[in-house]
Amino acid sequence: MIDKKIDGIAFCAGQWPPVADRPTLVFIHGSGGSRVLWHPQVEGLADRVNTVAVDLPGHGASDGNGRDRVEDYAQDLADFVQTAALPRPVPCGLSIGGAIVLQLILDRAELFPAAILCCTGARLRVLPAILETIVNDYEKFVGMLGDYGSAPGTAPGRLAPILDATRACAPAVTLGDFRACDRFDVMARLSEIFRPVLVVSGAEDRLTPPKYADFLEKNIFNTQRAHIAGAGHLLPLEQPAALNAAIADFLHGLGWIKG
Repeated sequence: MIDKKIDGIAFCAGQWPPVADRPTLVFIHGSGGSRVLWHPQVEGLADRVNTVAVDLPGHGASDGNGRDRVEDYAQDLADFVQTAALPRPVPCGLSIGGAIVLQLILDRAELFPAAILCCTGARLRVLPAILETIVNDYEKFVGMLGDYGSAPGTAPGRLAPILDATRACAPAVTLGDFRACDRFDVMARLSEIFRPVLVVSGAEDRLTPPKYADFLEKNIFNTQRAHIAGAGHLLPLEQPAALNAAIADFLHGLGWIKG
């Protein structure tokens, strides 16, 4: 992988510069996280497509401040994609990253020919207890993410990169992310989406249960669904091979990569 930074946004890429005639997967992490969530996808799909995983502002190695509105993060991503001149960008986001993707394909659809939604929803209400735990006992929150963010059979070592990244994230930034999630609601706008969308759910996701993906699949016109066994909310690290295969199948169906 190659680590880069453009206009304060840190990212890793499977190859750089991107290959002009390939689509570019742009991976967006969840609340309080970093690009390490997507390392298996950046590496595992780089032989067929351009792969880029970003740190949102205020996260990981990126500059700037975290946001408390999904719309602001979406603007950051749209600016990054344009500045980096990424060919055929396909945003792929998990949790708040998925909310950002939804906002992008609703408000900036001209930039994105397709999208991938992973373990996310059109509305992301947050329990007050989660916000209180972030404020009062951040280490306990990180432990909760490990306990509730994965399937029971997931080896703890698989989650270490993202738990370490969350632990290193400023609690105020993580709190802002969750407040942004709590405000987010585009349920009434899903019929506006006309780009092809892959909807991915983890069979054992307790934070955004599969019913969230069911709603997306039912209400977005042009969807493909991947439901992955043995995976919770941190699916990219739990079942990387299955997720990579689902993404490759989606892009193959669009005629963008060979089978």
